[in-house]
Amino acid sequence: MSAQHTEPGGPLIPRPERTPSALRVALAQVAPHRLAEMEQQKDEAIALAARTDSLGPIVQFLEAWAVVIEIARFPAVSARLHSAEYAAQILDRDDPAWRTAMAGIRAVYAAARESLAHE
Repeated sequence: MSAQHTEPGGPLIPRPERTPSALRVALAQVAPHRLAEMEQQKDEAIALAARTDSLGPIVQFLEAWAVVIEIARFPAVSARLHSAEYAAQILDRDDPAWRTAMAGIRAVYAAARESLAHE
C-alpha cells in the first residue's frame, strides 16, 4: 500500500464502489482486522440469497459494509464511534451518559448512511 496524502479530517481512502471486491480492498486498507467478519457475512448473504431466491440479502450486505467503510474512512468519525461504543459497554443503562453514548452511535451510523445516499 502506498502512502496517501490526506487533508486533516479528510478521508483516508476514496469511497469504494459497492461491489464485494471493491469493499474488501477498502476494508483491507481502513480496518483489516474486520476482513474475516466481512467474508463470513458475505458467505451468509449469498447462502440466504440462494435459499430465498432474492438479491435482498446481498444488497443488505453491500449496504452494511459500505456504511462500515464510510465510517472507517474518517479517523475522527471512527474514533468518535469507538469512544461511544466503549462508553455504551461500560456504563449502566440507567446512566444518562449511556443514553448519550447510544445516541452518538446512532448519529454516526445515520450520518454515514446519509453521506452514502448522496454519492
